[in-house]
Amino acid sequence: MRLFVAVWPPDDVVDVLADLPRPDVAGVRWTTPGQWHVTLRFLGRVASDDVEQVTGTFGRIDVGSAGPVSAEMGPATACLGRGILQVPVQGLDELARATVEATADVGQPPEDRPFHGHLTLARARGRKGDLRRLRGAPLAARWKVAELTLVASTPHREGSRYEVVASLPLG
Repeated sequence: MRLFVAVWPPDDVVDVLADLPRPDVAGVRWTTPGQWHVTLRFLGRVASDDVEQVTGTFGRIDVGSAGPVSAEMGPATACLGRGILQVPVQGLDELARATVEATADVGQPPEDRPFHGHLTLARARGRKGDLRRLRGAPLAARWKVAELTLVASTPHREGSRYEVVASLPLG
């Protein structure tokens, strides 16, 4: 099973995201509200026998060390390369650091690069789609992060399906 640690925007922020125009562009797949999250750490494929250990490690993340956490989305859509349309999300750096620190020994090794908080809005399929012309749409919101989640990802032809395996309340 593929696992990651994430935070999810609340309903009012999901409404802001849902109001974003989604033009029909060849080779582009738009993400859905059930997919809108900010990944703090991707753990990768974990054997079924190891999920309990990963869940235990997740439960030891020091969420208090990050203090009260507010996420700020925006100010506009941007691209990661030509193939991912996203909206930047700031304010999660300390929570991501605490997550990586606590989970470094489970799953695939943490990436050796600075955390870049974002929420993915669309993906290009192969070389067919180029999302760069869609960047720059104003999109901004702020929310208090209520919980940290351990999530299982199951690939699907219409986009991955997610199931929360465990959660840690913040605050």
